[in-house]
Amino acid sequence: MAPGHVAYGMRASYGLAHITPELVVAWERGDMAPTAGELTALAGALWCSPGELIGAPRTLREHRLALGLAPEDVARDVGVEIHAYLRMEETGEWRGNDRQSSALAGVLRLAPRAFATVTGRDGQLAELLRSAATTRWQAYVRPLTRLLPVQRREVEDVLHELHLEYQALMTSTLSWGGGSSADSGEAGRQFLERILEEFWSRIRNP
Repeated sequence: MAPGHVAYGMRASYGLAHITPELVVAWERGDMAPTAGELTALAGALWCSPGELIGAPRTLREHRLALGLAPEDVARDVGVEIHAYLRMEETGEWRGNDRQSSALAGVLRLAPRAFATVTGRDGQLAELLRSAATTRWQAYVRPLTRLLPVQRREVEDVLHELHLEYQALMTSTLSWGGGSSADSGEAGRQFLERILEEFWSRIRNP
């Protein structure tokens, strides 16, 4: 289908008179993003689901659209006011409490990694993981299990692995004089920079 065919289908079947071939091309190039209503109409014109157009959802809004849920339904099931929920979608900052966060994960079928990203917890998670790798990892098990829907035993195993690997990097190239070499310091720094990826790669169901 040419962009003109897609635009015509959206105008004729969904009453979106403002859709032009140029707008469809802008969506294809990533210069603009369709609204929720436009995305639904676009999926209909292309005989697919909104989720197929989104690909791998990354934001709260994209996860909702991929499942074809209305914001009112999500807000009700999670237990927040619709205006507050829409504001959180717009800003990308989830402000729900633990009970609401757990409900959100269920409604949007969020795996632990997606849950952390959608609720804006990646930064906090990375800081906890860096501290666990560089200090006493046992002290960070409880904060992490409170932050993520992951089993305590699995968190313990992964934190222990990260700690051992980081310490091994820092000691593998110790100089004969007792100090650490520049290579070991650089290897350790790079490991801490990718600590999130290292963590999720070890979780059985990220």
